Amino acid sequence: MIGPPEGVDVDRANVARMYDYWLGGAHNFAVDRAQADRIEASNHTARHAARSNRDYLRRVVHRCLADGIDQFLDLGSGVPTVGNVHEVAPAARVAYVDHEAVAVAHARQLLATVDRATITLADLVDADTVLGAPGVAGLLDFDRPVAVLAIAVLHYVPGDLTAVLAPYRDRLAPGSALAISHVTDEQPDPDLSARIRAAAEEFRHSANPVTLRSRAELAAALGGPLVEPGLVDVTDWPVARPDVVPVGMACALARS
Repeated sequence: MIGPPEGVDVDRANVARMYDYWLGGAHNFAVDRAQADRIEASNHTARHAARSNRDYLRRVVHRCLADGIDQFLDLGSGVPTVGNVHEVAPAARVAYVDHEAVAVAHARQLLATVDRATITLADLVDADTVLGAPGVAGLLDFDRPVAVLAIAVLHYVPGDLTAVLAPYRDRLAPGSALAISHVTDEQPDPDLSARIRAAAEEFRHSANPVTLRSRAELAAALGGPLVEPGLVDVTDWPVARPDVVPVGMACALARS
């Protein structure tokens, strides 16, 4: 891996790099691996959750492509690793956005020879900056359908989630989509709920503490009608898979 950009804190674990570690990537540091291992000790499905979430991303991108959407705004895209949106949809336009300098540095390196994808250093809570950035406004045509992806990132965003997503929803043309996945401790299995809360407690020691939200809050933030099967565990979208262990991360695809 390349070294960290100047000024980047590598003494405190970062979720983008921990996620990369769980996915088998190389863009992480010892502090990230140690924190990720502690989280996995408190919730043994953490690595399974990261990989299941990546599988959900692939499936939701394929669904959007099948629906005729060929533009993607990936918020909180993280460290580049196997299964990026531009790899799943090589003919699509993909605008990645992340506020973590190491993730963005690696993305710039990865995308140097990719014509249809960009990376923007910005915080997704600042929608005006994101939507006005050259890598977003100069690549995506918001007069046509766009799929906004907020995959495994919103639980690291505090505050009113509906207010965070509203500026993005308001910008979308008819036929667009909004896909999310979000950890929730509102689970039918009390053991899974307890493990999720324990993992969230461990995240307090990272640069990215977790905000747990209810399914009702997530549905409200999505705004538009949900594609079947609605709000479900990432392992069960778009088809229930009772043989796969649920991970406690709810997901849904909403259409405008």
